[in-house]
Amino acid sequence: MSHALENPMALRRIAALVLTAATCAITPAVGAPTAGAATPAITPSAQHRLMPVPLSDGGDRLTVTVRESGSTAMDGTHELKCHPTGGDHPKAKDACRALDKATRWGKDPFAPVPSDAVCTMQHGGPATAHVTGRWAGRPVDATFKRDNGCEIGRWDKLVPLLPSAAS
Repeated sequence: MSHALENPMALRRIAALVLTAATCAITPAVGAPTAGAATPAITPSAQHRLMPVPLSDGGDRLTVTVRESGSTAMDGTHELKCHPTGGDHPKAKDACRALDKATRWGKDPFAPVPSDAVCTMQHGGPATAHVTGRWAGRPVDATFKRDNGCEIGRWDKLVPLLPSAAS
């Protein structure tokens, strides 16, 4: 008595069943017809609209421009690539790790301070930063400064992407 998995024809049938089941599982019941209605044909363009869109084309990329931070290593423009880590950012690996930690569903790590926030009146120095690119599949265009307690806190949450005040 031969085992079913040793029979090439049986393997083809199993593979066809698995592919059919997988196709049925991932195909949504969009516009399911009511009883007695004709079943609409799915055109290639309709199939394309049902396919998921990739969030990223090979990782997250940011351009970080820092001025007047007091850190010669961090001042200037640096490229940061994550997933996989790369670029010329002086602390690329740590910056990617910190950004991963700060990224949560529904929370934008680059969001500005809310306009109605009550912030302490303190000055954290003349440092400024501008971050552009893509992170977690979303565009980023954020400006940072250290001119009040809220802005200092926002900056500090992104260290080592941005230099620490002690750098």
